[in-house]
Amino acid sequence: MKKGDKVKAHYTGTLNDGNVFDSSEGRGPLEFTVGENQVVAGFENGIKDMKLNEEKTIKIKAEDAYGITNDSLVISIPRERFPPEVQAGGRLIMKSPEGVSVQAIVKEVKENEVLIDLNHPLAGKELTFKVKVVGVN
Repeated sequence: MKKGDKVKAHYTGTLNDGNVFDSSEGRGPLEFTVGENQVVAGFENGIKDMKLNEEKTIKIKAEDAYGITNDSLVISIPRERFPPEVQAGGRLIMKSPEGVSVQAIVKEVKENEVLIDLNHPLAGKELTFKVKVVGVN
């Protein structure tokens, strides 16, 4: 495959513990253009030498997937800015000062503050993809 090629691939993504975090099963294949940063670097690098209808398992280090966990993205917000039912493990959609929606995970709820994590939920995790290329043009 070369830069600019449009690729279609079916995939199942798992974590090191075997849990599936995403899959194209039951829906159409993932479609992206090589070289346009539409998928994580490790995924694109892992399939660039594949041929049509080839299947492969790709292991991706965290730094080539969603990056390593950045501790500066775990922030404290006053407890009164949250509803009473907020719980650790909950997911939030927040707006940045520029108006961009950002996903956050509630890490800890304390008496006077709530710690939220703005890292991507898959940051710091190695990923494994079982991939089959079903289209290249």
